[in-house]
Amino acid sequence: MIHDDVREVFVDEKEIQQICKRLGEEISRDYEGKEILALVILKGSMVFAADLIRYISVPLRLDFMQASSYGDGTKSTGIIKIKKDMDNSAEGKHIIIIEDIIDSGNTLFNIHKLLEDRGAASVNICTFLSKPSRREIDVDVKYIGKEVPDEFLVGYGLDFAENYRSLPYVGVLKPQVYAKI
Repeated sequence: MIHDDVREVFVDEKEIQQICKRLGEEISRDYEGKEILALVILKGSMVFAADLIRYISVPLRLDFMQASSYGDGTKSTGIIKIKKDMDNSAEGKHIIIIEDIIDSGNTLFNIHKLLEDRGAASVNICTFLSKPSRREIDVDVKYIGKEVPDEFLVGYGLDFAENYRSLPYVGVLKPQVYAKI
């Protein structure tokens, strides 16, 4: 059933699982013979990461980082705040940053640079959704689940002011819901 605040379903549950399987298989091929550190960017990416890692067959360790440039708004402020840093050292690790959606690119660009500065052996980005029309900064994304148009998307971990994360699909939020901001 579609939520009252959602205009339409953009990515349904079946397509979500197909995307996770495809990305997990690509990562497994690319990292054959290596151990990876899957760095999940909280909070939104945890739902995608939980499904994705089930399809990754190479050894992996899991860590988390919480960073934001949005607050409760709909546009990036451009200022990155790291609210929770990773527990493991990045030094010498093959890191895959797992993100739910890349919009402006500011957050991922800064996290990528931070991990390189910390001595990671390699750093690649895997995102469930990519919104290239909103890029403010060029960020190299190796694994993209699906490119999306400039719509405000919620569900499957994606939120608006901490709401809608538990929807089992990705939907387009009705503009009147966020127009108050």
